[in-house]
Amino acid sequence: MDAGATIGDFVDVYCVDKICIGREVTVSQYAFLCTASHNIESPHRELVRSPIEVREAAWIFAGAFISPGVTIGKGAIVAARSVVTRDVPAFHVIGGNPARFIKKRSASWIQNRSPRKEAKGKNK
Repeated sequence: MDAGATIGDFVDVYCVDKICIGREVTVSQYAFLCTASHNIESPHRELVRSPIEVREAAWIFAGAFISPGVTIGKGAIVAARSVVTRDVPAFHVIGGNPARFIKKRSASWIQNRSPRKEAKGKNK
């Protein structure tokens, strides 16, 4: 979880596999980041897992479900109660069940900023 990222109350972070949360990401209350499921084609129902990545300045609204293996792109918005089963491109706004493209956002304050430089050896 990078600097400035926020995870709201009652978010379920089911991290059977890796979950990467980029800087300034917001994951709102009751969202569910799910990195595992079961093999529905097997009588043994083995656990299957895949990582989730949420890139810089993305926002996952309340109650959204993010499936295993999904990447949420930089500056993307996932609307409330959405079910995300595929990668979300940078700066796309998606919503619904299943989640679908709604629009592309400009978010110029994110797109135009330079990468943050870390201060070495200094406490701020």
